[in-house]
Amino acid sequence: MGKYALSGVRVLDMTHVQAGPTSSQLLAWMGADVIKFEPPGTGDITRSQLRHVKDQDSLYFTMLNSNKRSITVNMKSKAGCEAFEALVKNSDVMMENFGPGVLDRFGYTLEKLQEINPGIIYATLKGFGASGPYANFKAYEPIAQAMSGAMSTTGFPENPPTITGAQVGDTGTGLHLAIGILAALYHRTHNGGKGQLVEVAMQDGVMNLCRVKYRDHGRLMGGKGALSEYSRPTLGLTSVPRAGNDSGGGQLGNCIPCKPFGQNDYVYMVLQEAIFPKLAEMLGGPELAADERFATLAERRKNQNELWKIIGDFAKNYTKFELTAMFNSKDFPCGPVLSTEDVVADEHIAHRKMWVEVKDEKRGNYWTVGMPVKLSDGNVEEITRAPMLGEHTDEILTQVCGFNADQVQAMKDGGAFTVPERRKK
Repeated sequence: MGKYALSGVRVLDMTHVQAGPTSSQLLAWMGADVIKFEPPGTGDITRSQLRHVKDQDSLYFTMLNSNKRSITVNMKSKAGCEAFEALVKNSDVMMENFGPGVLDRFGYTLEKLQEINPGIIYATLKGFGASGPYANFKAYEPIAQAMSGAMSTTGFPENPPTITGAQVGDTGTGLHLAIGILAALYHRTHNGGKGQLVEVAMQDGVMNLCRVKYRDHGRLMGGKGALSEYSRPTLGLTSVPRAGNDSGGGQLGNCIPCKPFGQNDYVYMVLQEAIFPKLAEMLGGPELAADERFATLAERRKNQNELWKIIGDFAKNYTKFELTAMFNSKDFPCGPVLSTEDVVADEHIAHRKMWVEVKDEKRGNYWTVGMPVKLSDGNVEEITRAPMLGEHTDEILTQVCGFNADQVQAMKDGGAFTVPERRKK
């Protein structure tokens, strides 16, 4: 047994940009040996995207690739393919998010990879899957949201469809892939060491995250049903509308403005049925508690706009932090709308180690979002810096693949780890 949850698991990570690296980083934080497989010269494209320091790996890259090792391999050379095959043979998981058929064109079909390593778990991430009418569509975060039902149900009805701030298409899909990989590892352990294919599509992943919206789609019954929790009429609609800040759950919810009425001076409150009598007494005394417009949950739903106005008139005298403290002291569920500046300075976030400083002697220290899954026994102790491009190439070739110094040199002479000649020109 190893020290960490995934000690002894080696992941050959050929993914790039966000969804795949999100997934492999979580595996690394649970102790897997993640080898980031990159093309020579450029590496993962995010190394150079959205840089805020000239000629330095961007935060886009470093915040998604902690606790990994990097090897650069030229797959267009025979020697590079030799290195790739050795890595496949000595890995438990191989991850990729290339376009459909890319590895096949190199001669590495699923069958070939399983021939090299029968136990390999081949984890593939695509925009729309490897087959179907949309299989060859290019996918990005907003496209996945657009084609899954997320955008059409986000925002306010009078405004255009809106993408979410949370990266549900990329990061959400990466989480789904990690779940699939862990399930496949468990399955292999209990089924004779046999590997398998794990496939996740971004559209599928976002649909899963929109599950409650498809719940509401069913409740509309093709225009015959209504969504009583929504603050606007829904009877007659055949698709789920944009709901603004309505909670979309069994309990009413909405954003309440607070002083000094800046861009993020709001508290989101969920109006639990059980708390309403106590809240009504606090806001308007016995008269409001007995008001027939709010006597039942059904009546409160019907008259929720008036109710939110009453709550807003009370809230306008407090800041979002004052109101949050007051309401939570009375067990009224609510929370302030926090800006990113608020979040990274928040004492609870610090306590949970969700905004942590990474020591980086190469680029300079930087801050990153921490590990959201807290294992009592099995996470790595420290988030370490993302690797420099090809930093561990020789180390991986000798320690993982078993090549000796002469073999490594011969592979270098064969162009295994350098930019292909055509790209140099």
